[in-house]
Amino acid sequence: MHAPLSPAVVGRMLPTSMRSFPVHRALLRSCVASSSKRSFTSSGARLNLTTKRTDEKSQLGPGMEGPHTRDLLPVGAPPPSNVSDRNIKGDWVLFHPVYTEEELRSVEVLHRESKTFSDKVAYSFVRLLRWGFDLVSGYKHKPLPPNASHMTLDDLRRDGYLMDETQWLRRILFLESVAAVPGMVAAALRHLRSLRLMRRDCGWIHTLLEEAENERMHLMTFMSLKNPSPFFRAMVIAAQGVFYNAFFLCYLVSPSTCHRFVGHLEEEAVITYTRCIQEIEAGHLPIWDKLPAPEIAKDYWRLGADAKFLEVIYAVRSDESTHRFVNHSLANLDYRTDVNPFALREPDMTTMGTHVGFEREDSERFMKESHKILEENTRKSE
Repeated sequence: MHAPLSPAVVGRMLPTSMRSFPVHRALLRSCVASSSKRSFTSSGARLNLTTKRTDEKSQLGPGMEGPHTRDLLPVGAPPPSNVSDRNIKGDWVLFHPVYTEEELRSVEVLHRESKTFSDKVAYSFVRLLRWGFDLVSGYKHKPLPPNASHMTLDDLRRDGYLMDETQWLRRILFLESVAAVPGMVAAALRHLRSLRLMRRDCGWIHTLLEEAENERMHLMTFMSLKNPSPFFRAMVIAAQGVFYNAFFLCYLVSPSTCHRFVGHLEEEAVITYTRCIQEIEAGHLPIWDKLPAPEIAKDYWRLGADAKFLEVIYAVRSDESTHRFVNHSLANLDYRTDVNPFALREPDMTTMGTHVGFEREDSERFMKESHKILEENTRKSE
């Protein structure tokens, strides 16, 4: 477990070339140079330098790894004797954002138009995967008929216009069981590449692992509502096995195409959760309307004690919009040489929720701003 680092210490951790600019050379081209000229060391916490979200999970400070403050044992208390207890809290260790009310409702449904052949391939595979997901999970979203106001909720569900809570949950569980695969695969391959080339990774691995863990926590949250049947679990195992290996092979060939694929996949996830929110707020899912948020969700997203399940859906949608933004941004970079612009900090949620991603020049500008903020904090602490 790392002790919290002061800005001065973090500043000294960065190589001289990064401290003295120029950013486009030191940050976006430095990973192919010698180790002394590469940009990052990430053994400390990632600095979220401009956001005001400080109510994080670690006693070490915002964005730090370690046990959640609510899970710390009282001073002098004996350690738990049952190490196999599955009810232990804090089933995560990586950074994740905590959203304000404004940020939760700032997310927009967005789509990035395909510009290259690679983009078109990625989007075509997403459409194919979406069709398969809809078929297997029974997901449907038909426009309501003109006389919907005169039909009962049961009539709308019977005629296939609306889904009930069980159908929605089946869809979400299947989606989240697969959505956590890309981040882990990409992180593992970049990890192996870093070892193989004996070079630093330019800050990509940690962000990809955060994405994988965040998606896994979505699944753990929704699992608190339903214990899937053996048949459903078998379908998940089959889908995961095919998708993991397919994504692994594709990432070896073209990482940028794979990140574009994930970006489009997250676009679809934002659409799905936006529709779910609309259904709850329209009264079409009455069980979920007043359902309390699961305890794991309250702990993970720092929700209030009286939080409802609707707030959980809002938080999950915000996470998906973050993954949409990050992956579209990474797809615009040169995966061999460019630094991950989110390694030091992330844009505000109102930015990630309303924009589809950074272009390469935007990433360079964002890194320049991060570097400037870091230098200013270093000077203030000296």
